Amino acid sequence: MAKGSRFPSEHRDFADPVTGARVHQMTAHPSIHHATYFLQCSFTPDNRFLVFISYRSGRAQLYEAEFPDGEIRQLTDGPPLHAFSPAIHPDGRRIFFVRGGAIWMLDRETLEETRVVDFAGGQLGECSLAADGEWIAAALKQDGRHCVAVGRLDGRDWRRIPFPRTVIHPQFHPLEPDWIEFAGDPAPRMHRVRRDGTGLECLYDHGNEEFVVHETFLGRTGDIVFTVWPGVLARMDWTTRAIREITRFHAWHPAPDRAGRRVLCDTNHPDLGIFVIDAATGERRLVCLSESSNQGTQWRQSRYALAEDFAAARGGAAAGALSWMEVSTDTVYGPQWTHPHPSFSADERLVTFASDRSGHPQVYVAELAL
Repeated sequence: MAKGSRFPSEHRDFADPVTGARVHQMTAHPSIHHATYFLQCSFTPDNRFLVFISYRSGRAQLYEAEFPDGEIRQLTDGPPLHAFSPAIHPDGRRIFFVRGGAIWMLDRETLEETRVVDFAGGQLGECSLAADGEWIAAALKQDGRHCVAVGRLDGRDWRRIPFPRTVIHPQFHPLEPDWIEFAGDPAPRMHRVRRDGTGLECLYDHGNEEFVVHETFLGRTGDIVFTVWPGVLARMDWTTRAIREITRFHAWHPAPDRAGRRVLCDTNHPDLGIFVIDAATGERRLVCLSESSNQGTQWRQSRYALAEDFAAARGGAAAGALSWMEVSTDTVYGPQWTHPHPSFSADERLVTFASDRSGHPQVYVAELAL
């Protein structure tokens, strides 16, 4: 298996047993598959191609399939990718991803790879692109220090913004790209900083007993939507920091539409399926079942995992508080490919998610009722 290799379609479709929604299974190889992280769209902007990660070669590589039943094409080979790092540029041609301490750019037409920046000896998290298509950010751990790494896509103007704890999920404000929201681990969770490193502040001060997770921007409203696990989906006003509940529900990974009117989410403890929630009223509608194993012991708790949780999971081995990117195969937060991580397609008529219902994590796409 090599870059440019093509494989026959693995597509099949079926009706969800509860809602009757048409669900497309896009992959079937007996290995790990998943789409890009729930903070990213897995479809190209023209909605023609689904981009996903597959371990069918023995290591995480990038692939695409023409939706719904086109052939599969391998986009990368060589050293493995950070499996949840890819982000598709708004131009649809470029995909940015992480290998170790470097961010790379892939040209989908030529399959040429260009290194954007390299933090030698470091480990980067997933890529986040600014809406203006000029800037990129990622969490970075290097020489035992944590920071937000941010710079231009052409490799210029890179800087490291230090932070005293693990950094997770930096994201550009959709309307003000000079602002970056990011999470600290453990609590307090939500912070923001300007792209030039100024204005660092905590948005909500709370302790480890309040399990705030999976914050992201509520579309173009500019507000933040997040989960207080388990049981509350909430919204924070970006300007006033006022917080209000959207609904009391086991919404796990929230993924808003661009307008900020709907929030897509998966569920856990119990897994009721994948839902669309009205951001104004809290009303929800079941899209389909996920039937994924949703692993991770910490999701049975209502607090963050601390050193003792990791030590217990590892038979007493010493451990500190880590982000999911460092424990993606750990029993505490669970192998991330066992989580559905739903996201909207580019035209917001489809929902992409992962499920290991068949015994191996595969990529699925469900059609939304209009």
